[in-house]
Amino acid sequence: MGVLEELEEATAGAAAKAGPATVGLRFGWRPASGVVIARDRVLTCAHAVRRDDVTAIFAGGRRQAGRPAAVDAAGDLAVIAVETGDLPAVEWRESEPGLGRPVFALARLGDGGLRVTAGAVSAVGRSFRGPRGRRIAGSIEHTAAVARGSAGGPLVDADGRLVGLSTVRLDGGLVLALAADADLRARADALGRGEAPVRRTLGGGVGSSRAARRMRRAVGLPERNGLLVREVGAGGPAAAAGVEPGDLIVTAAGRPVASIDDLHAALDDAGAGEIVLGLVRGDADREVVVTAGEG
Repeated sequence: MGVLEELEEATAGAAAKAGPATVGLRFGWRPASGVVIARDRVLTCAHAVRRDDVTAIFAGGRRQAGRPAAVDAAGDLAVIAVETGDLPAVEWRESEPGLGRPVFALARLGDGGLRVTAGAVSAVGRSFRGPRGRRIAGSIEHTAAVARGSAGGPLVDADGRLVGLSTVRLDGGLVLALAADADLRARADALGRGEAPVRRTLGGGVGSSRAARRMRRAVGLPERNGLLVREVGAGGPAAAAGVEPGDLIVTAAGRPVASIDDLHAALDDAGAGEIVLGLVRGDADREVVVTAGEG
């Protein structure tokens, strides 16, 4: 059997096994895709969820109204509650595919037709910024082309087992997929039960350490590493603690803050408790205690 025949056979096999579980999703006129992970539960990417009412499109063009069961916007993951009938749930792969392994990206079109493209794993352990600015690590980079409406569609191996959800298109035709590892499966199960994760926030906006150094240099202040507070939400946790626009966050829970990822990590570790922020206001160092809110 030649290479083209092998590719044709592998693509057809992946489509036959994972195709029935692949679902088209419409949020108004915005198309997306998803995959059945349990009875009446469809997994997709959070950035595709633009409204509370959704239409699911199944093989053959059957349409069914649904709604988000729960959304993890910061982690770019969501589960849609919709009647799936007797459709089989996708099978999960137990291990991450290695570099060069063939993968297949699936999506469901507006008429119920299935789109399948073949590619290979080009990198693992990649990261990207999610819809809320948090870094999402451990993603799979692959070469299977995806078109508009493919976000949230399943990425499967040659046996039709789920290895990821296609989410971000990169330059050069490369695509990042959320890796369908044990952590993602646990998060998907919780979302399917309606349990959205709690992410802590200060209730404001910050700029990069570079922006902070540039601003301080411009007004004749010594340069310091930290995050520049650009805005403080009225009535939010930062405002209640006395944080002001122009402050520089240099530590969180006693740890240096050089990037937004450092701040997110400190907030996640603090959970529902209080967190001490080290600030620089002008030339003066100070500390404030913040009870981070949910966001």
